[in-house]
Amino acid sequence: MNRLILRFFNNRSKSCLSQNSCHRFPPPHTFIPAFAKYYSNNATPSSKIVPFILADIGEGTTEVEIIQWFVKQGDKIAQFDKLCEVQSDKAADNITSRFDGIIKKLHYKAGDMAIVGKPLVDIEVEGGEVESPAVTDKINVIAKTEDRAEENLVKDGDVVETEIVTTPAVRKLAKDKKVDLKKVVGTGKDGRILKEDVLSYITTSNLRSEFKPMTTTKQPDARTIADTPSETITPLTKIQKAMFKQMTKSLNVPHFGFTEEIELIELIKCRAQINSHLSQGKDESGLKKITFMPFFIKALSLALEEYPLLNAMVVVDDDGAASLKYRNYHNIGFAMDTAAGLLVPNIKSVESKTIFQIAKELDRIRNAGSSQSSADLTGSTITLSNIGNIGGTTLHPVIVSTEVCIGALGRIQSLPRFDENGQIVKKEIMTVSFNADHRVVDGATMARFVKKWKVYLEVPGLMLLDAK
Repeated sequence: MNRLILRFFNNRSKSCLSQNSCHRFPPPHTFIPAFAKYYSNNATPSSKIVPFILADIGEGTTEVEIIQWFVKQGDKIAQFDKLCEVQSDKAADNITSRFDGIIKKLHYKAGDMAIVGKPLVDIEVEGGEVESPAVTDKINVIAKTEDRAEENLVKDGDVVETEIVTTPAVRKLAKDKKVDLKKVVGTGKDGRILKEDVLSYITTSNLRSEFKPMTTTKQPDARTIADTPSETITPLTKIQKAMFKQMTKSLNVPHFGFTEEIELIELIKCRAQINSHLSQGKDESGLKKITFMPFFIKALSLALEEYPLLNAMVVVDDDGAASLKYRNYHNIGFAMDTAAGLLVPNIKSVESKTIFQIAKELDRIRNAGSSQSSADLTGSTITLSNIGNIGGTTLHPVIVSTEVCIGALGRIQSLPRFDENGQIVKKEIMTVSFNADHRVVDGATMARFVKKWKVYLEVPGLMLLDAK
């Protein structure tokens, strides 16, 4: 490289002397350090170091925790290779590369909080044009809970040692507290030991030591030990942390409730006819049967067409001035009781979907169980919570800060009611409870909205007339 530079300046100097028209150049050797520094930092003249910007992986997310890195400085990577795994309030996500190149710098260590909108890594890209670092990162969402404990393997009475996966900060904490990490069960991803796991182990160990039998001639009565009151402090799971954060925000929303009864005999007949048809296996939808939930969701969307306020969102600016954001799309959420805890995924753009399409989306999301994608868990505009399949009849759900209305569905019951002739007849009744944000929704609007939704369910044929 230095020889090329010297040859360039020698030729240039000879040309200037012959033409006597150039500014005089300083000696070539004075330029070499600057050029050498440039090329040593940038590998080749055609390469470019690009900061890889961390994009927003969910509404309102400002920072995420770096769970683990899949690359290190100097690694060669290709597009869509995994860079790292991050954890937000709701999901764990894999961040993948947009570029082919070489990792020049990691801006965070595992366990650090990475800021959305700031560089995550620097990548040396070979030649050509590269897209702006501000372009949204491609993210493969693998949303899953981290609250899974791995038990130590036991063989012939001996503990088989497994690799200890944790951060330096947790190792230091364990060292300071004189905790053997081999004895701690990690609840993080792939058995990763978290800070909370160490603290929980310490608490449990202290409790065990309190009840350790005393070395005396007479052992304490086992029943006395078993009956002694005890308390155990355990850290919140990731889902519980997200719920804690959301519900704390909801304390600022003044709720009011509205309850109604809905007769479902006609909807029950309609569903039975549809399921009879599906059971023959001749329908192109591929569905074997359909639940009541697709009807409830579609009817809610049709009612929102007439009462869009219930699909809106309250926006408060930095000066405290409030406004309403009206949304012409109906992303209807529904609460799911999973093994990992409460999750509220949502079906996107219900206003443009048929009841069959909604049913297929429900099946897809339910089959995913606890492993919901970040896309399915964000963007909801209104929510339905179905407690009927558990057995309750009335529930007063809590509104999240990005919505103004939420409904709860009770179980369907066969109850005696008076008909139009004053005779007691058997009715199939479902009790529904709605809560709304009283800052922007009044009782009369809520009553009319629920009444409209009720009509669609009690006379399901009307959904055929109004559905788009």
